[in-house]
Amino acid sequence: MSVFIIAEAGVNHNGSLELAKRLIDIAAVAGADAVKFQTFRADKLVSKTAQKAEYQQQTTDAKESQYEMIKRLELDETAHHELISYCKTKNILFLSTPFDHDSIELLNNLGMNIFKIPSGEITNLPYLCHIGSFRKEVILSTGMADLGEIEDALDILIASGTPKEQITVLHATTEYPCPIEDVNLRAMQTIAVAFGVKAGYSDHTNGIEVPIAAVAMGASVIEKHFTLDCTMDGPDHKASLEPDELIAMVKAIRNIEKALGTGIKKPSPSEAKNMSVARKSIVASRSIVKGERLCAENITVKRPGNGINPMRWDEIIGTIALQDYQEDELI
Repeated sequence: MSVFIIAEAGVNHNGSLELAKRLIDIAAVAGADAVKFQTFRADKLVSKTAQKAEYQQQTTDAKESQYEMIKRLELDETAHHELISYCKTKNILFLSTPFDHDSIELLNNLGMNIFKIPSGEITNLPYLCHIGSFRKEVILSTGMADLGEIEDALDILIASGTPKEQITVLHATTEYPCPIEDVNLRAMQTIAVAFGVKAGYSDHTNGIEVPIAAVAMGASVIEKHFTLDCTMDGPDHKASLEPDELIAMVKAIRNIEKALGTGIKKPSPSEAKNMSVARKSIVASRSIVKGERLCAENITVKRPGNGINPMRWDEIIGTIALQDYQEDELI
């Protein structure tokens, strides 16, 4: 099954519909399966007095509150309709993460078949119940969570009506950018084993090697932020891939998918032709006359490999030569 790659545009559109469309273009050209935005109402998401995260303070106007920052990054319902239509013309799936109940309803009414739950909502019981009740595909991010909190969230989603088979759990570390030593990719495998669910990885590191490694370790979903330009103003640009990096990541993931193969160990079609060249056969180590007994003194093992397999050495030793042989001639 192909890895589902989510190109996370998030709020990197900076509130501009035109910029959002350019991000869709990039995700489509890169070959991502989906491009994901964020759906929220500032007055439903954050209080007027809420502080920004440290990384947000470093990448946005320090005088601006989190509420003010969030408010200017909203996409209204009309924008959602337009972006969904635009995604269809580019043959890429539109996704968005809801951050409040009104946004959950909006996305459901817009026909979303996959609901992405962000790490910050994993302890939000009413939110989880709301999404779980739709019985649709769910992708659950688990940044900042331990196994107990993941188990609770899964129990709520399942009890609300969503079958476990429709849930994919993403390992994540909620820091932007995430330090390499905090990635802990093995936790993704721990999640898959502990809960018997499909597992994936939502990446916030710089660069593309960690999501590629996650695919090699069995990730079924990869999510990665991207932007037009990392130097743009906004909370998430700095920790996002630029277009050429997104293209490189998708290409590498698709190559890793092919390289993982079936797990069946047998000669591949491309290497079969090299067997006779690289392997060896039993050959005469000197001239042998018909009727002579074959022994370690008159036979040896050399390339090419299109004669008697050297694994039959003990079977050949002690037999009688049925013809004359020249040195290096296949027995």
